[in-house]
Amino acid sequence: MLHFSRWKTLLIWLVAFAAIVIAAPNLLTEAQRSSLPDWLGHDRLTLGLDLQGGSHIVLKVERSDVVKDRLEELVANVRNALRGASIRYTGLTGNDQTVTVRITDPAQIKAAVDLLKPLTTAGGHSGSEVALQQGEEGQLSLQISDAGITADVASARSRSLDIVGRRIAGFGYENFLVRPDGADRIVLQVLGSVDAERLKNILNQPAKLSFHLIDESMSGQEALNGRWPATSQVLYSLDDPPIPYLVDRTAFVTGSNMVDIEPIVDPQTQETSIAYRLDAEGTQRLAQATEQNIGKHLAIVFDDQVMSSPAIDAAISGGEGRISANFSEDGVRDLAIMLRAGALPATLTSVEERSVSPRFGADSIFNGLIAGLVAVVLVAALMIALYRILGIIAVVSLFLNLILIVAVLSLVGATLTLPGIAGIVLIVGMAVDSNVLIYERIREEEKTTHFFAEAVGRGFSRAFSTIVDANVTIFIAAIILFFLGSESIRGFAVTLAVGILTTVFTAFTLTRSIVAVWLSARHPRHLPKSVLTHLFEHANIRFMGIRRYVFTASAVISLIAMAAFATIGLHLGIDFSGGSLIEVTAKQGNADLADLHSRLNDLNLGDVSVERTGGPSNARIRIASQGGGENAEQSSATLVRGELQEDYDFRRVDVVGPAISGELTMMATLGVLAALAAILIYIWIRFEWQFAVGAIVATLHDVIIMLGLFVFTGIEFNLTSIAAVLTIVGYSLNDTVVVYDRMRENLKRYKKMPLPILIDASINQTLSRTVLTAATTLIALLALFLFGGEVIRSFTFAMLFGVALGTFSSIYIAAPVLIVFRLRPEAPDGEESNKTDAGVKSGTVV
Repeated sequence: MLHFSRWKTLLIWLVAFAAIVIAAPNLLTEAQRSSLPDWLGHDRLTLGLDLQGGSHIVLKVERSDVVKDRLEELVANVRNALRGASIRYTGLTGNDQTVTVRITDPAQIKAAVDLLKPLTTAGGHSGSEVALQQGEEGQLSLQISDAGITADVASARSRSLDIVGRRIAGFGYENFLVRPDGADRIVLQVLGSVDAERLKNILNQPAKLSFHLIDESMSGQEALNGRWPATSQVLYSLDDPPIPYLVDRTAFVTGSNMVDIEPIVDPQTQETSIAYRLDAEGTQRLAQATEQNIGKHLAIVFDDQVMSSPAIDAAISGGEGRISANFSEDGVRDLAIMLRAGALPATLTSVEERSVSPRFGADSIFNGLIAGLVAVVLVAALMIALYRILGIIAVVSLFLNLILIVAVLSLVGATLTLPGIAGIVLIVGMAVDSNVLIYERIREEEKTTHFFAEAVGRGFSRAFSTIVDANVTIFIAAIILFFLGSESIRGFAVTLAVGILTTVFTAFTLTRSIVAVWLSARHPRHLPKSVLTHLFEHANIRFMGIRRYVFTASAVISLIAMAAFATIGLHLGIDFSGGSLIEVTAKQGNADLADLHSRLNDLNLGDVSVERTGGPSNARIRIASQGGGENAEQSSATLVRGELQEDYDFRRVDVVGPAISGELTMMATLGVLAALAAILIYIWIRFEWQFAVGAIVATLHDVIIMLGLFVFTGIEFNLTSIAAVLTIVGYSLNDTVVVYDRMRENLKRYKKMPLPILIDASINQTLSRTVLTAATTLIALLALFLFGGEVIRSFTFAMLFGVALGTFSSIYIAAPVLIVFRLRPEAPDGEESNKTDAGVKSGTVV
């Protein structure tokens, strides 16, 4: 019997009302939300970058820069220490991570060792370690350890976080996020309309500005042709072609001394410069250096290049001046932004970029909403046609479930991405699965009891464990997907996981309470009669009768798929192979694919493909990995932007360097293996070991066939493909668990029934649920495929194929394995015949 106390009913509907209140602000404008009372809360969904536009950029601290700076510092410390103690030396050099020096006077070797020992401590470099070794003939070496450099890299990453934030803010962006990632990376997201190329330009440069004296003991060219003093270095100018200068290593003013920086553009000559004002220390140093070196030249150095070399005509005592900058108007403004924000401790290289235009994001939102609306309407129509009043209850529960999903996502501050919208649409199709399981169980219980209300109560109770077991598999897949790293995939994983939890909650609270109200109000004596739900009620299909043929055919197809995978291989997307994927829209007319291909080939970027996508004015450009490291990938995208920006708008730009693509490949592989292991361990715990083996075989079958689909169709295999495969694994096992649960129940009830007959009976008993759940899920996915847009079309296609495949494998792969591994020994023929006649009639165990 269904019974809900008043306080439980009140609590359930309070939760539903609270969900509506929390979700409602998502339908209001910013101005309308600000007018709401404070107690009401203004929580709303955060739209991901792919929906509102912006750039996701991953920056990596260049380890080589850290090594170079650390080495130069150590060389300078050794030089200063030895000179200060008047110890004669020769051959002071730094190479890789080792500084070597030879003490020329044997009597001073011990004193030199004692003098250099303090340099082996951290010396302000947290975690740094330097090993001092003594060789023959006065040779000393100081080796910087890998651990020390790694610690320096982590320190440089930490110091860079605030500087990157200040540079982005100085650029004028307000809606951005900067966070650390690992020991040497920084992830930033800037939402809205973003000039990604210009943004990367101001973030990739250390912007170390310093004032030096030019060493006029010889010219830069003479220095290159011979040997120059150890206290100087050869640097090149920003000119084209560059000019060599011999510059004193000692900087007497740095960018940290500048307290006021303004870009100056002469309105008449368009000459650009930087006006600066120094702090007291910088003012004093500049005045002293210029007063003592009148007639010589300054070298204003920017990132190891001479920006300007003005003559010193008089002492500069005011602490103010201008630096000539041969930059464009935007360039000098960007320079001012970098100088104000401060110098980075090392170069930051872009290793990944995902940029989306706001217009493209708006189109994705529109397509997602249309797909969701169509899916809800079609699924609702099917449920009402099948179950009449109970179908209406299921639809009400579905709507409340969707509201609950939005409310939970709003409360936790989750980011809604385009795959996240796809996850919600998928939940629309899968959410009614719980209702179908309950209703079909009620239909079966109705035949064994005289009171319909009792059948309803037992239907809900007996369906509970099946629903939980079935949804745990998909929930595990969603959890694993969350840790694969991509923001868009995380959005899908979060909505899927939340949707599963809310689905189970609504099925056993909201749906149950509404059904209880219906029972008490109408006192029905049986389920409402419908047209279609009786189609499978008397099914007696001998599925296991052809198991050998189907199993053999599946094995052959799997072998073909594996052979194709090994020989042809997958068409890997840039997530796993590296490279660039760029979508453009012609500013006028249609996109000329031939012209695009010709212009891009002239850039010598290697393998370039151009295809039409999403309409005649749109084109998708794919550039293969350049094979020259992270900078090569970014340079290729920069060249494409420069070549096409006059004629095309950039809708979407994805650039993945080799470091990221290698990590994504490893994470995807480990993610799939972890998901499979976790799901199968759960099934092993919940069922007998033969069930786990059957689930393993069925899962491997589905994964192999899915990979074969990608091979033979040539669909690009990327992170969304991994999401599709894992979701299908979860869905397939969801279906398998429902059949297994019925088998386990029948095994306890009919201890001598031959296994093939019992399996057939179990499949027939759950056939209506299998078909209806597949139908609603396929309807939702079909709406997503037709209306969801080009970006997730390949993902949806794979899901459509996977749902059909999962339904097939739960019947013809997972079940026959139980017979192969003898879940129950075969009974004698006569006993099988008797039990079949006595125990099974028209596919229903009685």
